[in-house]
Amino acid sequence: VQLQASGGGSVQPGGSLRLSCAASGFTFEDYALAWFRQAPGKEREGVSCISSSDSSTFYSDSVKGRFTGSRDIAENTVYLQMNSLEPADTARYYCATLLQPTCVNFGKWTDWLVRSYGQGTLVTVSS
Repeated sequence: VQLQASGGGSVQPGGSLRLSCAASGFTFEDYALAWFRQAPGKEREGVSCISSSDSSTFYSDSVKGRFTGSRDIAENTVYLQMNSLEPADTARYYCATLLQPTCVNFGKWTDWLVRSYGQGTLVTVSS
């Protein structure tokens, strides 16, 4: 399993970034894909999840309405569009495959659902 995340960077509050995660080494359609993030000194937390069966999405309360997850099956890639970024969004963002095809039970503290993490991409929101 390989998950290559990209698209991180430094932005001012209110700005936008689009993260990408190119997946390989497994059947893309068989597993839900999620984004987690870890801020310095904090635990890794779930941010969003997209189901493999119907592309339904789930978002943590802290990003709901600002972040949008999507996937391109033909390109084996998932995306996270992040708008209205806040300093609290500063973290290293990781894409992950889950152990299941749906986002059932996915939430903020569901590291136990993860099959594999990618290497992460750093997002810094600062004025």
